[in-house]
Amino acid sequence: MNAQRRHARKFPRGRQLDQTALNQVREILGPGPHQRDLLIEYLHAIQDRLGYLPRPHLAALAAEMKLAMAEVYEVASFYAHFDIVEHAELPPPTITIRVCDSLSCMLAGAETLISAVTAAADPDVRVVRAPCIGACDQAPAAALGHHLIGHATPEKLLADHHQHSHATARSRLPDYQASGGYQLLQNCLAGHHTPAAIIATLSQSALRGLGGAGFPTHRKWTMVHDQSGPKALAVNGDEGEPGTFKDRYFLHHDPHRMLEGMLIAAWVVGADDCYLYMRDEYPEIIAQLRIEIAALEAAGLCRHTKLHLRRGAGAYICGEESAMIESIEGKRGLPRHRPPYVAEVGIHGRPTLVNNIETLYWIRNIIEKGPVWFNHQGKPEHPGPRTYSVSGRVKNPGVKIAPAGSSVRELIALCGGMADGHMFKAYLPGGASGGILPAAMGDEPLDFGSLEKHGAFVGSHAVVVLSEHDSLRDAARNLMRFFMAESCGQCTPCRSGTEKALTLMATPNWDEPALNALSTVMREASICGLGQAASNPLQAVLRFFPDER
Repeated sequence: MNAQRRHARKFPRGRQLDQTALNQVREILGPGPHQRDLLIEYLHAIQDRLGYLPRPHLAALAAEMKLAMAEVYEVASFYAHFDIVEHAELPPPTITIRVCDSLSCMLAGAETLISAVTAAADPDVRVVRAPCIGACDQAPAAALGHHLIGHATPEKLLADHHQHSHATARSRLPDYQASGGYQLLQNCLAGHHTPAAIIATLSQSALRGLGGAGFPTHRKWTMVHDQSGPKALAVNGDEGEPGTFKDRYFLHHDPHRMLEGMLIAAWVVGADDCYLYMRDEYPEIIAQLRIEIAALEAAGLCRHTKLHLRRGAGAYICGEESAMIESIEGKRGLPRHRPPYVAEVGIHGRPTLVNNIETLYWIRNIIEKGPVWFNHQGKPEHPGPRTYSVSGRVKNPGVKIAPAGSSVRELIALCGGMADGHMFKAYLPGGASGGILPAAMGDEPLDFGSLEKHGAFVGSHAVVVLSEHDSLRDAARNLMRFFMAESCGQCTPCRSGTEKALTLMATPNWDEPALNALSTVMREASICGLGQAASNPLQAVLRFFPDER
């Protein structure tokens, strides 16, 4: 044994540096020095070029960045969209089809679609299940490579993939400026407004964080504004909640309205850097934003701050603000313990303002038209407009901008009624984590603070409508399967609790005492909202649909 130790290998097994891989990594990344916080961007660049991440290239990347191999590997293996190929493994097929199996797509026949495509696919095509891809109104939805296929069929998915190349994008900046866009920002930069005046205007409005938490926007801005030292702003564009697709809508139709709101926010709070964190499932949006950011820089409209576009990699947990910040820093998306809060210690230790896409979208309108105008868009006691993502058993699913406090029955009417052959049975008022309510509660106002008494909440205002043809038991199991798959694994109550809950929910008769006890532990002991809210759907079935448990 001692002799073996004295004559150990000069390099540990598997750690020898492959010079060809190193040269290729250097060519892909370009000249250094390479920033630690861009690790995920570098991983994307390598996979975009090669189609996967070979183990030798991960070792080469680690050497090039002067990082431990374990640090690079744990980041690459954390995110679902990175394909790591070990030394003896074959690379993945050249074409990947991701079929969404979240609730809205399940209702639209995703299981049948997955089976049919898998059976018919050629050997050079792999079919994988994917969580929500932000196209619930086009269910069943899938992605062929990086191209979204709405209302997917086997024929659409197995067609020649060369048909799905993206059209050449152009800058929309001139069109937005022609309608008065960025004049408000210019007035702010010229001193015609003050940060205090902007915050005062927002305080008179009912604008809240519209990504799910509903925290008053002016309070967030004030907290960061009052901090000293360098600051940052992060735009949370990682909408991964099953049933939610409003960010895609706003960024597709009017991206500069959000960008102007972002730049005004950066000026108000004094942010030196703005980070736009976008989910990887929106490649067409990311491509367009790159063009628009370049146009803004060329026009000198972001001279008061520096813009950074960051691309997620398939991790729902990164929609949680502190996990998103970890990902922006090039790390695994693990939620942070609080305090301190990100408004105090955020990106690279700086006070950080985090806002949702929709929140920033309304900034220009509120300042130009006034808070009274904004508040009057809602119903009595529910001020402001709301953007509802409506999917499921309705005739015309989609994004519906309606008064805050609208009911699901009103939203169903805006969608042209229930789909043919379906009767309203139940609904999710706030996506996967917002619980499930029966049709008897279909007149409840969908707004912050209105549904908590029923064990539900509106969150990001993602409404999924179910009918008499749907099993609430199956719906709850689908949602728990999502939470189990998307748990970051950091805390035991969430990591083990979601798995245990799914096991218990697979039995013919649910063990109500065990599920209740498990739900309590998950809700009270999980670090972040994923684990805290994961049991809401099953609790709703126990409470409102006892015949289906």
